[in-house]
Amino acid sequence: MTAIPRYRPVAGPALFSAGFRPFFLAAAIWAGLAIPLWLAAIAGFDFAPMPSPTWHVHEMTFGFGVATVAGFLLTAVPNWTGRMPLQGAPLVGLLLLWIAGRLAMLASARIGAAATAGLDLLFLPVFLCAIGREILAGRNWRNLPVLAALALLCCGNALVHVGLVTGADTETTGNHLGIATLLALITLVGGRIIPSFTRNWLAKQRPDLPPPAAFGAIDRLAMGSTVLALGLWTILPDAAATPWAALAAGFANALRLARWRGTAVLREPLLWILHLGYAWLALGLLLLAASRWTDLLPATASLHALTAGAIGTMTLAVMTRASLGHTGRPLVAGTGTTAIYLLVTAAAGLRLLAPIAGEQYLLLLTLAGLAWSGAFGGFVLLYASPLARPRVTTAAVRPI
Repeated sequence: MTAIPRYRPVAGPALFSAGFRPFFLAAAIWAGLAIPLWLAAIAGFDFAPMPSPTWHVHEMTFGFGVATVAGFLLTAVPNWTGRMPLQGAPLVGLLLLWIAGRLAMLASARIGAAATAGLDLLFLPVFLCAIGREILAGRNWRNLPVLAALALLCCGNALVHVGLVTGADTETTGNHLGIATLLALITLVGGRIIPSFTRNWLAKQRPDLPPPAAFGAIDRLAMGSTVLALGLWTILPDAAATPWAALAAGFANALRLARWRGTAVLREPLLWILHLGYAWLALGLLLLAASRWTDLLPATASLHALTAGAIGTMTLAVMTRASLGHTGRPLVAGTGTTAIYLLVTAAAGLRLLAPIAGEQYLLLLTLAGLAWSGAFGGFVLLYASPLARPRVTTAAVRPI
């Protein structure tokens, strides 16, 4: 994302001067807390009237994942449309709706499934209307797919709650739809920002090297095959065509990634983490196919390559880069930022290996949870102050 060209003065905390500030911070806090809560549930602590896997998948998808989408779009859409960003009281209200959903999911044992659904289903439709108004008012037709993605997230969340309230078999479909939509957004947005940021860096640091390939047929193939594979995984997970579609999408995305010259930016953490996040997407799709053809690889391994790997890595990469750039700080990853990149990578790798570790399953699961919480807890420690303070006017500040 490029810098927002103008800001409306806000007579209040700097935290609510732009959408990325509260939502990235809230997403990181929740990511760091939700995993220990889930591990506690596995250990026998019950806090919700639903199986702990259902709560875990829902909160990582419609809690953490949706918050990162909100922070990104509330910052990117004003750049796309040329309109002013959402600030102040309306932004506070939007954040409170998201928080209400998280509290409702935690308190669902006391308030019941219907009340939980009523509270948790508020945020996404309101957010969709807010973003839709800006895109339509700005006549930004190129980004209409973003509205479709938000509508799908609304539907996915609704399906989960329909299952929880009525007992209908819709929870898995709803959660899969949410995960698939987040991955589709990574395919769309990642395909824009990764080659763009890489191209800009190479032009300055390595002008002797060729730039990433321009958008073309391979990109269209990767995007189309990914949507097809994820659609089949959501609607017809047991169909014979699903693993073949995932295999094709995995190879297409791997080829797409190879054209972005990731090996040329290995000394720049802000860039290699983006390439790594997209690599997790390709790997996850390949593992999704493999898990259907062999009993040696459980389905949860491919699922966590796509979630903890692709979604976790890419969201942390975007959150750190956007937080640096939009608070006026240099786009340089300090030791702390590099450390949380390594932690989220370790978390994804350990979570991928846990199901095939036999007796060491709980050990690897716990280590993965600690690494994940360390990564996002580290983001809070490193970035809470810059996010809560006014934009700096000088680049002469220490890298985070």
